[in-house]
Amino acid sequence: MRAVTVNLMLVSWPCRAEGGTVAAEPIIDYTISDHAAYEIERRGIKIETIDQVLKNPDQRFDVRPRRVVLQSRIQEASGEFLIRVFIDIDRKPAEVVTAYRTSKIAKYWRV
Repeated sequence: MRAVTVNLMLVSWPCRAEGGTVAAEPIIDYTISDHAAYEIERRGIKIETIDQVLKNPDQRFDVRPRRVVLQSRIQEASGEFLIRVFIDIDRKPAEVVTAYRTSKIAKYWRV
């Protein structure tokens, strides 16, 4: 597989969310690593869903220096899930390193 580069238009975004948590700014210029592309396909997640989370994330957290996770709740026929996308932001364009879907929203959701 080859890495995919995506360029999107930036929209205005709030700088703070409720509770003092830094609002999640969209990632508009990114690539998807070979590993991430493989795992996204293996886990049955649509690339459009990943793109939606990156363009309009509900939350963003630092995982470690230069790596963040963007996450959003989504509704599917089988219920509500959380999509978590891990991104290395120390490069241009940013690189998606992995992503997964979980039903354990309460475990990862921060208020």
